[in-house]
Amino acid sequence: MFVTWKKQGVTIFSYHGGNKKFNIDPSFSSARFLSQPDLITGVASLVLDSAQATVGNYSCKVTESNREGEIKMELKNSSVVSCGDETPEEKCGSWFLLVERAVIISLVCLLVILCAAQLSVIGLKYEIESQRKVCIIVALVIFAVVAGVGAALFMQDGYTVQNQAGLGLIVIPAVILVPLQYIMFGIVFDSLLQATLVLIGLKLLGFIIALVGFALCVPACPPLHGSVLIAGLAIMAIASLLSLAYVFIMGSRMKDHPRPGNCRVM
Repeated sequence: MFVTWKKQGVTIFSYHGGNKKFNIDPSFSSARFLSQPDLITGVASLVLDSAQATVGNYSCKVTESNREGEIKMELKNSSVVSCGDETPEEKCGSWFLLVERAVIISLVCLLVILCAAQLSVIGLKYEIESQRKVCIIVALVIFAVVAGVGAALFMQDGYTVQNQAGLGLIVIPAVILVPLQYIMFGIVFDSLLQATLVLIGLKLLGFIIALVGFALCVPACPPLHGSVLIAGLAIMAIASLLSLAYVFIMGSRMKDHPRPGNCRVM
């Protein structure tokens, strides 16, 4: 049996079955049969390292006794998900689906908007100490900027250190929204009601779930637990929405009635 592999008409790999001799072009030194024992069944598939598998037209010709067959094919370069043992810099394709990336970034944007809206409602209904107001605004702006940088890195195609760092900049700093929620409730209520504690706990739970999802997604490509991360961010967004509604409703009820801590005996 004789097997000859060519690229653009130039022989890159050949095999002489009589003396079991191989001739391999140095530029394709990684070339080998997929399974040499299967040659007798007509399987002459060739394996190349990705670095040497350059695009072009390839042909395989097999000759056995008085029989001969040849097949031609074109190798094209395409963007695929590579999740083997390569280093992150060698990996290509998309870590998360485009829809998943869009949902994650949208949820983070929603968290920032809802937090800003809640601060605005509180600012309109209650007097806030200048120092406390500045601290809340600065913390929210820092989170928005960091999350924005993370989103820019995360949206890029590939499974690289940059993508992982981007997702980390989106998820991890979101913890700042939990103490911010506590502070904003503290402005409205002298003592936190059970409902406010539940809402703060719900937001904390959402962050923990998102953080666990992030930890599970980092080592896996494609991510097997992306839904966990998205669910965590969604829970945080729901908690923020409920907190905004609660502050708005309770603020409307209390605007004409000073809080007990503000009552003074004249």
